[in-house]
Amino acid sequence: MSTAPDALLERWRRFRSSRNTALAADYGWLTLTSFQWLESQPSAVDLAPGLWSTDGTTAALTAAAADGLTLVETGEPVNGTVTAQLADEESLMWVQFGGDDGKQVMVELAMRADKYAIRTRDSKSPVFTEFDGVPTFDYRPDLVVEARFEAFAEPEDVPIATANPLVDGVHRSVGELVFRLPGKDHEYRLHAEEEKLGALTVTFHDETNGEMTDEWRKVSTARPRPDGTVILDFNRAINYPSAFTPYGTCPMPVKNNSLDARIEAGEKQPALTD
Repeated sequence: MSTAPDALLERWRRFRSSRNTALAADYGWLTLTSFQWLESQPSAVDLAPGLWSTDGTTAALTAAAADGLTLVETGEPVNGTVTAQLADEESLMWVQFGGDDGKQVMVELAMRADKYAIRTRDSKSPVFTEFDGVPTFDYRPDLVVEARFEAFAEPEDVPIATANPLVDGVHRSVGELVFRLPGKDHEYRLHAEEEKLGALTVTFHDETNGEMTDEWRKVSTARPRPDGTVILDFNRAINYPSAFTPYGTCPMPVKNNSLDARIEAGEKQPALTD
């Protein structure tokens, strides 16, 4: 039995509400105010007190109690030197400071491209405080299409670029989603990654990029049915965090994950606040 169009529209509205709520989470992507690599010698950084450094294996922060830094996990003040270690692609909400409660800014320690960096997350950032939802296209029932998942014999690790030119990425392609679009006479094949519980995600370019939408977006599907089919709903196409902030390291699409079509569905380019 097919789902009535009004039921699909209502599901999409609930999806949009949940999406905007998630983006507006405390210390989420909308609060990012810097991305900075750590140096080998203890050095000051922008937008956070203390001296920061790394020997390549361990990150270190040296601060005095007067700097007002406390550890996020325990609330203990930083008075001296604290250290932390991460694996590549890991992150740690490490220390916080500022504001009436000492928690206005949270400093995230991250390991990207096997190098340590910090990102400051400021709960008073205008991008966050003035956020009023992501602009979207109107719901398009014709851009809810059935796709066929063709799994690879083994996952393939494909090198990709990211939103940060100094950070390379890897796309673990588990197969391709094969489908057609309204008004087009040929099939499309998009590399897909596997997410939790067998769900699939595709990162793609289309002909609205740079005009109405960000340079790339992604859309997820449920786990393929036993016959390999899935519903690919472009109304659920969303932006990566790098659409909202210049401090993301989000993955770009693999080569050829481009559609020669205008996907006027899903999220548009965010209206950012300077």
